Parts: sequence; structure tokens; C-alpha cells
Amino acid sequence: MFGLPGDKPLLTLTPRAVKRLTTLMESTDDPVYALRIGVKKGGCAGMEYTMDYATEAQSGDEMVEQDGARVLIAPLATMFMIGTEIDYETGLLESGFRFRNPNVSEACGCGESVSFTAPETVSAQ
Repeated sequence: MFGLPGDKPLLTLTPRAVKRLTTLMESTDDPVYALRIGVKKGGCAGMEYTMDYATEAQSGDEMVEQDGARVLIAPLATMFMIGTEIDYETGLLESGFRFRNPNVSEACGCGESVSFTAPETVSAQ
């Protein structure tokens, strides 16, 4: 597993996100092991988050488990997810997972796509 200084998790889930994720994992006909998140090129800001159900971990996935909810992070998305908090919000017109990502430098007006700051290089001391 990817480690951050001070044993901090790669990403965190709010209690609402944990509740929604565990409900989704338990309520599908096919067994759901975790929610897999990633990033891909697209949208007006350059990158989009991807989300899908996973029945198993794939090679290179990073797993974050919190209070029974499991999130798998695709290998190419790991560096973009450091420090991210995932929440689940319910609104009048829409409900869904929201990413509070400190690595985002710009987001489009509709909130569907983002661009990231360049990852800083970590020097060994």
C-alpha cells in the first residue's frame, strides 16, 4: 500500500460516503468488493474522475478501507488522489459522490472535469 508520512491514508471518506458506499456494496445483485476510482483525459478542464464497481482488486491498485467501505485507486490515479476526501451529498436536483481534492488547480463550471497541479517531487533526506 502507498504510504504517506505520519501514517496518513491516501484518501479519506466522510461518514456519509462510508454509509452510501457500504449500502451500494450490499445492495447489488452481483458481489461488489469495492468502488474503483481513477482519472482519464476528458472534459473541458482536461481530466475526469472515473468510478466503477470492482469485484476484485487489480494488480497495482491501492486500497483504502474505512469503516467497512473499500475504495480501490487505479495505479495511474494514485498521485492525483493524495489527500483527497470523498463525500456523498444529497441535493434537490442531484445526489452523488464529491471529491475534495487539494491537487485540483482548476475545475470546469459544471464540476465534471478538473485539472491537477503538477505533483511535487519528493527528495530523500
